[in-house]
Amino acid sequence: MELHQIIKKILLTEKSNIDRETANKYHFEVDRKANKVEIGQAVEKLFKVKVTEVHVIGVLGKKKRMGRVMGQKRSWKKAIVTLAEGSRIEVAEGV
Repeated sequence: MELHQIIKKILLTEKSNIDRETANKYHFEVDRKANKVEIGQAVEKLFKVKVTEVHVIGVLGKKKRMGRVMGQKRSWKKAIVTLAEGSRIEVAEGV
């Protein structure tokens, strides 16, 4: 799998901003088939930083209703990546 297929996007939420500022943790939406090792290597190569920890969470899609029809949003995978001391991802800074 290519690096750009593993890391889909950086998640910018209030919680991710607090984690980034206090604990040097970055949140990503990643491919559902990717594992911790692949995610860590992809972040290191794409952003040229040192990764110390990777936590992975499977997020289930919420059920939604449109009139009588029940639907469901897509399920996805979230990765919380902890970087080494002094490492920063410039793309996510200042947002």
